[in-house]
Amino acid sequence: MAAYFIVEIDTVDQDLMAEYRKHTPAAVEAFGGRFLVRGGASETLEGDWQPKRLVVLEFPSVDAAKAFYHSEQYKPLLDMRKKAGHSNMVLVEGAAS
Repeated sequence: MAAYFIVEIDTVDQDLMAEYRKHTPAAVEAFGGRFLVRGGASETLEGDWQPKRLVVLEFPSVDAAKAFYHSEQYKPLLDMRKKAGHSNMVLVEGAAS
């Protein structure tokens, strides 16, 4: 069953986040993942959530998603993202499209 990271990001260092974005796609793809949403306009339809930026990644399984997140390949990028901004992230299991 597919798994999805849903990430809300508030960037504080645009240059560092731009560098992070250059390198992340290859790491995601190495674990069978792909971006479904990578920024773009969003509109709040319910509640008071006003995310600055949303990213949704799809992986073939929870195990693949966790392997990516905890990998040596992603670790320096994760450190970079954490320095470049503040994030909220969830991993959710779901049906593949």
